[in-house]
Amino acid sequence: MGERPIRVSAALGCGSIALLLPLVSLMVVAQAQPPNLPSVSFSCDFPGSDPAHYVVSVSSDGHGNYFSNGKLSPDSESDQSVTLQFTAPQPTVARIFDLARKAHYFEGNVDTKRKNIASTGEKTLTYVDGKKNTSATYNYSTVPAVQELTTVFQNLSSMLEFGRRLEYDLRYQKLALDEELERLQEALTAPSDAAVVAPILEKIVNDSSVLNGARARAQRLLLGAGVSK
Repeated sequence: MGERPIRVSAALGCGSIALLLPLVSLMVVAQAQPPNLPSVSFSCDFPGSDPAHYVVSVSSDGHGNYFSNGKLSPDSESDQSVTLQFTAPQPTVARIFDLARKAHYFEGNVDTKRKNIASTGEKTLTYVDGKKNTSATYNYSTVPAVQELTTVFQNLSSMLEFGRRLEYDLRYQKLALDEELERLQEALTAPSDAAVVAPILEKIVNDSSVLNGARARAQRLLLGAGVSK
């Protein structure tokens, strides 16, 4: 299959290395969110970063949508934009909505407006329910709740990018799986972080056509995350 290009994870600008938030499932074709449910969304545009544009949205029942134009490899030329759906566990949902409340649902200015702050991408947080539709755009914010929400959504994007690359490798280039799994393993701040990609890890473990080394690594990640297999 030839030499595989080295991938760079979304760790600059809109992306984040820290992987903190558990998800239950991911990598499913997206559907519209249920109507009239409160939702919080985060978008980031940072040309030159990967992904250069993404949007994460989570509704109060845990349903989430993700859009990304991230590349599956650095030398990709064709449009690989994707829309996915995932489900966030209730503790994560509660955290997101509590932080949105503390940030006054993004009413008013949240950007520091200081001229000496480097650009890390144009970010927008949006809150929508039956009565409100409020948003704020910023490069950098000193509001603690906004800072934490930014990290929350950056982490969601980072995990979802790992998940889509693993899905792609499992389908099209299984020999690349062990390298991607090793990269994921090295990126984890705690073994439990791997729970966010448990669905694809389980697929890898259950696929007898995958090399034993990759299956074993996926199994160790599942066990470290406390996911029964």
